[in-house]
Amino acid sequence: MPQVIALVGDRNDAVTAHRAIPRALDLAAQACGVELEARWLPTDGIRDDRDLAGYDGFWCVPASPYRSAAGALRAIGHARARHRPFLGTCGGFQHAVVEYARSVLGWADADHAETSPDASRAVIVPLACSLVEVAEPVIFSPGTRIAAAYGVERIEEGYHCRYGLGPVFREVAFADGALRIGAVDSQDDIRAIEMRDHPFFVATLFQPERAALRGEVPPLVCAFVRAVADGATAGREAA
Repeated sequence: MPQVIALVGDRNDAVTAHRAIPRALDLAAQACGVELEARWLPTDGIRDDRDLAGYDGFWCVPASPYRSAAGALRAIGHARARHRPFLGTCGGFQHAVVEYARSVLGWADADHAETSPDASRAVIVPLACSLVEVAEPVIFSPGTRIAAAYGVERIEEGYHCRYGLGPVFREVAFADGALRIGAVDSQDDIRAIEMRDHPFFVATLFQPERAALRGEVPPLVCAFVRAVADGATAGREAA
């Protein structure tokens, strides 16, 4: 029986990442020897946890603002709290930060500056330099899950975003060690985060899925697929 991954986002084939993600999952599934099924889950179709049942993993995909930010945040919170493998890229990274700030740090007013420019506590803010259709170096933090997935100290990855992590979040969120920095850029700006006590919870501002459009298996996607397969196996053994 295939493992089922929810692609949380509002599908638009004009978006490069949306064309790349199914291909990335196919390549990763073949490389890992995993039978996989990916299903698009529109954000405005997520109203409660019943809409999230039956999925072995969740990928919150690029191209925000979403039709329903609340739906995306619910899916992210579901994956985080229920220890389901989670990958967030670009907009998925941004909303993972908002969800963590609200649900774990207790910042009910935490928000995203793109949709709430006057937010009293913006944890996602405009980047000093836009990263729309550019590639830049990414430097991995030693000992992290994402560093293990890539197996190198640094790599160049592509972006399509104008918003990134706000300083108010960086100053507080990593203090207790539950959330850690997975990667930075050459200016030490955070480009990936991950949770320690979770089977797989990784979010990147860059878009690793783009490698699939060059026929390459994205290492992080492969690590995500392995985590999904491992989680499904553990669930069957515990049943």
